[in-house]
Amino acid sequence: MPSEWPLWEVFIRGQHGLNHRHVGSLHAPDAEMAINNARDVYTRRNEGVSIWVVRSSEITASAPSEKGPLFDPSNSKVYRHPTFFDIPNEVGHM
Repeated sequence: MPSEWPLWEVFIRGQHGLNHRHVGSLHAPDAEMAINNARDVYTRRNEGVSIWVVRSSEITASAPSEKGPLFDPSNSKVYRHPTFFDIPNEVGHM
């Protein structure tokens, strides 16, 4: 049995936001306890409406030094740029 609980990354969606924002990390034995602890630690003033927790060991990230090869190919695909699409007025928040 490990002597230390796994590390979880915590993301909170604020009252007026549409996205979750990374707010910190904590140790917990499982996802349910991580959410409960995140609520107690990071939403003391009722500022959150949703909490995500992700085990730190499950996160894979690209290296900043490799940003050129990773992002350069998108410049040749104009259909991926937001100016290529007409956004309907009903969408509103975009």
